[in-house]
Amino acid sequence: MELRVDGNAGMRLDAWLAAKLPELSRSRIQELIREQFILRNGEPAKPRDAVAAGDRLSVAIPEAVPAEAQPQDIPVKILFEDEHVVVLDKDSGMVVHPAAGNPDGTLVNALLHHCKGRLSGIGGVERPGIVHRLDKDTSGCMVVAKTDVAHHSLTEQFSGRTMEKLYLAVVQGVPTPATDTVFTHIGRHPVNRQKMAVVNPPGGKTAITDYEILAIDRASNSTLVLCHLHTGRTHQIRVHMLHKGCPLIGDPIYARPERQTAKPGRLMLHAWRLSFDHPVSGERLKFQAEVPPEYTPWILAMDGDLPG
Repeated sequence: MELRVDGNAGMRLDAWLAAKLPELSRSRIQELIREQFILRNGEPAKPRDAVAAGDRLSVAIPEAVPAEAQPQDIPVKILFEDEHVVVLDKDSGMVVHPAAGNPDGTLVNALLHHCKGRLSGIGGVERPGIVHRLDKDTSGCMVVAKTDVAHHSLTEQFSGRTMEKLYLAVVQGVPTPATDTVFTHIGRHPVNRQKMAVVNPPGGKTAITDYEILAIDRASNSTLVLCHLHTGRTHQIRVHMLHKGCPLIGDPIYARPERQTAKPGRLMLHAWRLSFDHPVSGERLKFQAEVPPEYTPWILAMDGDLPG
């Protein structure tokens, strides 16, 4: 929806919106502003910013999340588990947490059953234990907190960039140079608020991805790429590879899979390796998710093995 400020100049942005949108709490409005679902004059803003007469406010409200997830007996691939954390290999096609359109059958539903309710509640009842997420169609390593202590520690490791995340991606075309660091700002797409995009600073948030080419399939004009994330922005690899002119194979949001020669039947993004410090012992833990069979043509095209 579009709103225009016609008075009350000088009011805080969140306060002005709370008065105009009584169905939303002020904390919810602040969250929407921080997540860039609310723009002022087409630009990101802060909740404390003062509004001015004539300001145009664009408000996009995501679909609501169900109030409480229920345990469901859904198989999950456990790579490691103790009383503090669970590390798993998520299947492509599995949604991480319940949302409108996916009220159940999610990873959260499966974990509530598997852990019998012993998950950190910091994320709220909608996302118990979830410290980070993978997109529905992304497979691979995830870590989940079972205690509040673990949740705090893992969150700090993510924000402090001490958690290592390596992804295998297959992209259309051949990115140049063969090895590079993509350093941009990523924020909500200025037109389609459900998408992300590279934006000009100070908009968006810093996003850093190292990548290197592992194999090229000339027949399908596609490339297997190893991506090392230094930040964890929404759709970061998908947006950064698109920024390089090489959208991911099978990406229904940022590409047109029907026009791509390679048709593996899924989004070709896999969270291959994950390492972090155990939240209690401090031991460095390293995990690797088995490479899905859809990657076989590119693995066979490699000159050697995957990096050790």
